Amino acid sequence: MSERLSLGPDAARQLANTTKTTPQMRGITPRYLLRALPWVDVESGVYRVNRRRTYVLGDDRISTTDDDTPRVIAGDLRELPYLRDAEEALLEELAGAFTQVSFEPGEVLAQEGAPADRLWVIVHGRAEKRAVGQYGADALLDVIGDGQFFDLGAWTRTEVMPYRVQALTAGVALCLERAQLARLSEREESLRGAVDAYVVGADVMAGAEVPIDLAAGHSGEPDLPGTFVDYEDAPREYHMTLAQTVLRVHTRVSDLYNGPIDQTRAQANLTVHALRERQEASMLYHPESGLFNNVAPGQRVQTRTGAPSPDDLDELLTRVWKQPSYFLAHPKAIAAFGRECTRRGVPPVIEHRFGTPLLTWRGVPLLPSDKVRLSGGAGGGTTEILLMRLGEAEQGVVGLRPSSVPDEVEPGLAMKNMGTDQKGITSYLMTAYFNAAVLVEDALAVLQNVEVFKYHDYS
Repeated sequence: MSERLSLGPDAARQLANTTKTTPQMRGITPRYLLRALPWVDVESGVYRVNRRRTYVLGDDRISTTDDDTPRVIAGDLRELPYLRDAEEALLEELAGAFTQVSFEPGEVLAQEGAPADRLWVIVHGRAEKRAVGQYGADALLDVIGDGQFFDLGAWTRTEVMPYRVQALTAGVALCLERAQLARLSEREESLRGAVDAYVVGADVMAGAEVPIDLAAGHSGEPDLPGTFVDYEDAPREYHMTLAQTVLRVHTRVSDLYNGPIDQTRAQANLTVHALRERQEASMLYHPESGLFNNVAPGQRVQTRTGAPSPDDLDELLTRVWKQPSYFLAHPKAIAAFGRECTRRGVPPVIEHRFGTPLLTWRGVPLLPSDKVRLSGGAGGGTTEILLMRLGEAEQGVVGLRPSSVPDEVEPGLAMKNMGTDQKGITSYLMTAYFNAAVLVEDALAVLQNVEVFKYHDYS
């Protein structure tokens, strides 16, 4: 081994400083939802959404148990308008009268023009409603999935089916014979009255706004109608929800190891990122105010073939056609949509938003978010795609945050010093206050049961 002629790098390093980065964190995402939402500063801590009065609206789903022998959950039969005020015992009796039916792809569950003698509740699977169009062509009306039912109106009024229902996949359904409802109606006077009232007013669409009487196109001097706009008696109020934690920093660390990077600031910065990540997830799936949990029944769309196709996103755009702003989807769902576009030879246009290239469809960007749930494991399964209209002036979706909070370090996020304990540990209460409000139901729509594992062989 030759004799060293100069100072070695390992020894020289003892006299040198290193160039350091601030602490990095893999869990930080672009958080496009928080960046895209217009934020309303709430002065009072409560945001009330006043609306025009509408007819009573349910969620268009009847829940069932998820086991080997599925059964209708009795309380969810209140989804049927004339059962909203029914006694629990009557609901239990009706729920017990459902019978299980299995079906295969292509099987016709209900024939157009045949008597609607059974109410169908899809437990698992997907089916499509079809009817003969005006010129004799076969027309696709809708695709229905888990929890949806058909056809309540025809079944209640003992009419014929207005469309054909054909299974797209294998699945299971629960059926209730019309005779069971007739038998209970004869026995229970209150139920009979509710059913009769529903039959008389069945042309009133649930969720529709109470009409305003107007006159137009008249001549002469007719008497003009008098009217007023009625409001909801109990408008929805959004309270601030929060994401919170206590950050602890030992004084020995903050005193001795605070240069060149401030230890408390570095700890707080990463904690703020974690709070914001939790905030975005909560705004999507909070049980009460989460966007996915606040999509109106008529705004839910089922995929035609499972994979998200241009046709599916077009159908979604028909539900939020008034100034649609953004799609929001899991990255795997966006990749699956890209594959379907490639297969059809219609590659989506790329547009730069938020400093990054994003896929668009019909000019509406698709925002990726890993907070959108993906069921069925990391390698595949199903997910959902959300379409939003944003803005208070557009009667869309808005983010909510307090106008100011004590010890605020970012809008709506506070860092309060809770003091130092006997172990020399200083605690900081980190709190992010937020919520999201949907001003009008047609500001949101969702594509459900989106399959992300379908690939194509182009060879």
